[in-house]
Amino acid sequence: MPTPAQSRPTQSFVHTLSATWSRPSLTVLEVAWRWAFGIPAAALIFFQARTALLAATAGTLDPARLGLDRTFLNDPVGALSADPLGAAAKVATAIATIEPYLAHFAVWLVPLLLSAWIIASALGRTIVLRRADSTTHTRLFTLVVLQAIRAGALAAVCFVWFRGMISADTLAIAGPLAHNQDPNLILYCACAIVLTLGLFTAWGFVSWIFTIAPLLAMLRNQGVGASLRAAFTLGPLKGRLIEINLVLGVVKIALLVLAMVFSATPLPFESVTTPAFLAWWWAGVTLIYLLWSDFFHVARLLGYLALWRAYQGSEI
Repeated sequence: MPTPAQSRPTQSFVHTLSATWSRPSLTVLEVAWRWAFGIPAAALIFFQARTALLAATAGTLDPARLGLDRTFLNDPVGALSADPLGAAAKVATAIATIEPYLAHFAVWLVPLLLSAWIIASALGRTIVLRRADSTTHTRLFTLVVLQAIRAGALAAVCFVWFRGMISADTLAIAGPLAHNQDPNLILYCACAIVLTLGLFTAWGFVSWIFTIAPLLAMLRNQGVGASLRAAFTLGPLKGRLIEINLVLGVVKIALLVLAMVFSATPLPFESVTTPAFLAWWWAGVTLIYLLWSDFFHVARLLGYLALWRAYQGSEI
């Protein structure tokens, strides 16, 4: 029988999933801190978005004032399939109408929510890791700084994706239209898929650093610089951390696909379903997706912790 240090991380990670399942209190704590932030944040975003819509529609909330007719709203997928350029133009008009009002709130709302998330995630990660392993040290300020670095790196990836999508639009849609040619929607979709999957994979190859660094800070009682340097000098352990990260990335995609499938399950029966039923169904699917997502976040932490314990004192 191979030892945990000798077995493949994906094999030992199956045992980690079982161990995570047997310790539901860790998932409960993960759900608690994430939702303690997420529910008020979602409520604040909803309130501010509604305020922006009221301002953009002169207090009526009439979508027609945004250029969105009832036919489009009742069947957006059908409208997009029948006339993609026309549907895109309607959406662009609506966004242009409401954008100034949203920008007015975003100036203070985005920094507020980002700061709150960094603090909440550092506190939540500390609570979960201390519960998982009582020998870890509390390094709250260190985790706050590390979470801020992670948020900056993720923002850079999102910026690259956004600029790439603009370039794809110029290449496949705006460019041909400027020369009185038909837009190439297939090329645009291909560029979007390749860019999204490429950046997702690239993030999977590097984001493990931002997960293991807080763990090392609490295990070794180190500061920001020392924990980041330690994350880059883990020797053969790095490959196993990357593999777990990529496996969990595939799992998250699978969860998203399953959520989409289950969300679409009632649609063939839409003639006998009510809007209220669909709303509750979609809310339930979203709830289950978020719960499983939180579970796998905990499993990754425990997997990293198990690998560290298995390799401690060896080549690292």
